[in-house]
Amino acid sequence: MRIWIDADAAPRDVKEIVFRAALRLEIETILVANARIALPANNPFLTAVRVAGGPDVADDHIADEAVEGDLAVTADIPLAARLVEKGVTTLDPRGEIYTEANIGERLSIRDFMQGLRDTGVDTGGPRARSQRETQAFANALDRTLTKIRREAERRARREGGTG
Repeated sequence: MRIWIDADAAPRDVKEIVFRAALRLEIETILVANARIALPANNPFLTAVRVAGGPDVADDHIADEAVEGDLAVTADIPLAARLVEKGVTTLDPRGEIYTEANIGERLSIRDFMQGLRDTGVDTGGPRARSQRETQAFANALDRTLTKIRREAERRARREGGTG
């Protein structure tokens, strides 16, 4: 299992929460961005991938490399849809898990809002992050990592012929 972070727009507090979890649980974590990313020196589980500039280049890299059993953190709805389709557990920076049941609605709303912006309507942009959302993300990350790890352990036992 690996954690993928769409790092171009991930809030600093979200990255720091993931960094701590990666170190505590010893999970390889890859941050993908169009710009240079500074990583803490004391965490051997973190890797930064700098991709060429351009629209969706970082998204394409994550979508191409992430596999079922991985976890991705992104606020990008189209990227989330691609990942959910591949079976990658996907979490937004506010703590919501994207699923097959909710990603279609999220894409529709995103496309509707983009259509409004394209016609000149000021939609106000995303709301400011709150401490409550930071805590919701931390809690969702912890629950999600626990669930993924348990599922991986069950799979390993079944494939190994034990249990």
